[in-house]
Amino acid sequence: MTKKVLLAIADGSEEIEAVTVFDLLKRAGAEVILASPEKGEATLSHGLTVKCGTSLSEAAESSFDLIVMPGGLPGTYNLRDCGALDKIIERQFEKGGLVAAICAAPAFILGAKGYLEGKSATCYPGCEEGIEGVFWKTGEAVVKDGNIVTANGPGAAYLFALALVESLYGREFRQRIAEDSMFFQAN
Repeated sequence: MTKKVLLAIADGSEEIEAVTVFDLLKRAGAEVILASPEKGEATLSHGLTVKCGTSLSEAAESSFDLIVMPGGLPGTYNLRDCGALDKIIERQFEKGGLVAAICAAPAFILGAKGYLEGKSATCYPGCEEGIEGVFWKTGEAVVKDGNIVTANGPGAAYLFALALVESLYGREFRQRIAEDSMFFQAN
């Protein structure tokens, strides 16, 4: 069964975090919907322009198996300030669906809005400052706590994407995607 994933991006989102997630989830067979606050294009943090097939307002009318938010600045702020994304995230949590964020997004979106209260999470070191009630593990690349997957930054993008594949399709499928894409974790 095809899994439906919303990859929310905005002007200033981090390229490696968005593109790596998009690529590995597509390789796994997921339908990945790229959506931004405004329908059209998003220019990511290092100048890559990405076409988005829909706006987050339009995406709010759909249901997803997974919601993913890359970091990057000011992309994280642009996503944080999007009311349509707020509605999507709220509905996803209400149904117990998977939510994932990397880099600044775990702290500035999920943490700031209270979704990480009492949970373990990671984020880009320093972004967690001032966000109370979260068991921050910023020294860890990827942290999964229940239906929330977080990662600490661009260097963790591949591990983060593989964790999302595993969350949707299982450990064996994660291993197959890792092997097929020639991923070898350094010891």
